[in-house]
Order: sequence, then C-alpha cells, then structure tokens
Amino acid sequence: FFFFAKSKEQQEKETSTMFKKFDPSEDVSTSTQVKASVQRGIKSQIHEFHPALGEAVLDELLPKKPPLTQYKIGPHLMLYCRQSPDKGGDEPVFFQHRDGPILPTLKFVHKYPKVQFTRVTVDKGAIPFLLGGANVMCPGLTNPGGEMPADDGESNGLEKGDGVIIYAEGKELPLAVGMMTMSSSDVRKKNKGNGIEVSHFLGDGLWGAEEIQ
Repeated sequence: FFFFAKSKEQQEKETSTMFKKFDPSEDVSTSTQVKASVQRGIKSQIHEFHPALGEAVLDELLPKKPPLTQYKIGPHLMLYCRQSPDKGGDEPVFFQHRDGPILPTLKFVHKYPKVQFTRVTVDKGAIPFLLGGANVMCPGLTNPGGEMPADDGESNGLEKGDGVIIYAEGKELPLAVGMMTMSSSDVRKKNKGNGIEVSHFLGDGLWGAEEIQ
C-alpha cells in the first residue's frame, strides 16, 4: 500500500480535474470538422505514442469518412469525436490538452480491448485513489503488482510526456489514462513523487458522456 497521509491541499493538487466535472451540454464551446491533412497528423501522433498501432489499425479505428469533429473545451483542451453509428451525435474517441499527447477515451479503449495501446499497471492498493482521480505515485508502479515497459535496451521504456493507458492489478480493463511526468527509468530510480498525471478516469464526466450533440 503506497499512499501515505497527505494534507487536503496536497490531495487536491494531485487530483486531476480535467474531466472530473465535465458536462458536454455546458463545457463545449465550438466544433469544427477536421480536415483530412489534420486527421493524418492526429493518426501520426497517436502512432508515435502507441507504436503497436499500425496504419491499418488506425485506419479502421479512425476512417477517413466521415471525418472527425473537433470540439473545443475551455482554452486549452480539444476533444476529437467520430460520428456515432446511429448518427444521433458524436462519440468522443481522443482528446488533447495543450500540446500534450493525444489520448484515447476510456470507453474507446474498452470498446477495442485487443488494440495494443501503450500501457502501465498499478498495484491494487492504488485502485480507490485512481477511481477518485488521484495521480499515480511512483511506488504504485514499482510495488509488486505494478508494471511498466522494461528499460533494458531491448525494448523501449517510457519517456517523460508519453501518454499511457493505466490498468490496475487484477483488473481486465483500464481505469484511467494519463501522461508520464518522468521517464520509466526515473520512476524506478527515484521511486517517489508523482509518476503519472491522470487526465481521465473511470466515472468522471467524460466517461459519463455518451455523445456530444
């Protein structure tokens, strides 16, 4: 169990608020149809952070037609949506904060469980904190039950700023998505402090948003 007592201020600082109270009926300001050249750039960025996703997989997940729709949320957040099968609205599939990594929504990842997004696993002691939106502390990744890509030279570890899908020990489907605040090598060496900034988690406002109208 890797969390220790923190002040209320520390807990609030370490808790993601990006989508915690997201309400699509109030928080979405503008929408724009994504141009083909921009959509190719989005796919390229997704492949950069999730290299196991080849061109064929991305084309199936994000076909050229109908094109994605980009929704602006506040001054620095973009939500990318594809047309829902019933055409009743747009289904959130990816998002990006400022110039950070383009991250998939949890519902999108759950819908395609065999797609190999870049992933980490936290130990089971982290689960209640993760479901509250808390960021992932380094020991949650290094304790027994935690897992990250190896830093052994044979496979690529994770770099600071990489986007990751966050699984939990004993759980089949992921609980959150976020961005590494330090490399996996540094997480292992330092083993203290915040290792992943959580952007979106199971039960937050984005999880509850079936469609954007």
